[in-house]
Amino acid sequence: MRNHHRRNQIRCRGFTLVEILVVVVIMAIVIGMAVLSIGVTGRDQQIDQESMRIEGLLSLLHDRALIEGRDFGMRLEPTAYEFVYYDTRLARWTRFDQEREFRHRDLPRGLSFRLQLDSVQVVLKPVDPNLIDDGAPQPPQVAIAASGDATPFRLSVVRDETQATSSVTSDATGKLAIESSDHPPPSGNHS
Repeated sequence: MRNHHRRNQIRCRGFTLVEILVVVVIMAIVIGMAVLSIGVTGRDQQIDQESMRIEGLLSLLHDRALIEGRDFGMRLEPTAYEFVYYDTRLARWTRFDQEREFRHRDLPRGLSFRLQLDSVQVVLKPVDPNLIDDGAPQPPQVAIAASGDATPFRLSVVRDETQATSSVTSDATGKLAIESSDHPPPSGNHS
């Protein structure tokens, strides 16, 4: 009897191996989710991805402008963008949405644009489709000429909550560069 009582006391003292393994697995899942949500490097991959997409599309348009001898542009809103080309027959800017990659795009929720032209902040306003005459878009803020010259600009993709920023810049020759969210500008260059 005494032996039976002693076995019950031993069983109640500790956790079984299965219970310990369950706790370890739950902790691993929670830690894994936390690491994935903030990223291993601390960078905001979504704004970096948007900046790389914009840089890639603008680079393609720069090449096309030189090859095709046409003027292209990028029309920006606070949370969206589209590409346009100058139609010489109609003497106006026209949406360049015949190709899927140059379609109108909305930024993911929580992201917005900041645009600087010649180091001056530009106020981006949403386009009201009811005010546009016969479907012609407004002129682009960023233009790429058939000669390869371009509007010098700094386009920042900003996370509204944290103000994390990734920027695409261009000089007058159309040379593009990306400033990633994990490489902020030197403290003296903020505008």
